[in-house]
Amino acid sequence: MAGNGAIIEVDSLVKQFGGFRAVDGATLQIEDCAITGLIGPNGAGKTTLFNVIAGVLAPTSGTVRMGGEDITGLPPHELFHKGLLRTFQIAHEFSSMSCRENLMMVPGAQSGESLWNTWFGRKRIAEEERALRAKADEVLEFLTVEHLADHKAGQISGGQKKLLELGRTMMVDARIVFLDEVGAGVNRTLLNTIGDAIIRLNKERGYTFVVIEHDMDFIDRLADHVICMAEGKVLAEGSLAEIKANEQVIEAYLGTGLKNKDQVATL
Repeated sequence: MAGNGAIIEVDSLVKQFGGFRAVDGATLQIEDCAITGLIGPNGAGKTTLFNVIAGVLAPTSGTVRMGGEDITGLPPHELFHKGLLRTFQIAHEFSSMSCRENLMMVPGAQSGESLWNTWFGRKRIAEEERALRAKADEVLEFLTVEHLADHKAGQISGGQKKLLELGRTMMVDARIVFLDEVGAGVNRTLLNTIGDAIIRLNKERGYTFVVIEHDMDFIDRLADHVICMAEGKVLAEGSLAEIKANEQVIEAYLGTGLKNKDQVATL
């Protein structure tokens, strides 16, 4: 989907752990209404960058802006209400609850959270629950996993849990979603289903995605723009073809420069 300018602007971002800089002066922009791939060797700082942008970790220095607003260091719950969501490589589900119930838990400020309403606002709670149930069922249908609605979330496959995490972002008005290795441990059939859902959310609903992924075929299918990190820094940006042809990127992955350029397909 065509972008509308930058939704996220990261400027000179640093995250230091003792004497080690996991993110070392990273500067980048994420285009609105686009799908951006974030790649790089293990230890490049990709997940730490996600965690700083999403408020999981406080930066050592630098700034993060969203839609022109300084959001540096804001906690995840405040960013959640601004429409910035982040999923994790290992899915975080409520294992003893059904898939439908997991989705219904997502929206905040529900009337049932108030003790007063549980006594005197039962009608309002019932109406909200009906609406949330309908929304959850719509999301499950969109993701083509409506047959899992009543299954315990802890009993579904890893790939299905990744779909459920994506479904959580659909229960609120997400503006930008950071997906951390959504394809890790997922079979090819389910990965294609996840990819279809991401593309549809982008094209039909204007979602902005940033995707950390090691599967370059998956990145090639999804991403409008690719950012490559190494040693905490932004190494290169462009199309995946341009990234694969970049000598610095090849060096970062293979440690051998252009003499092994024929191996770049393995990136």
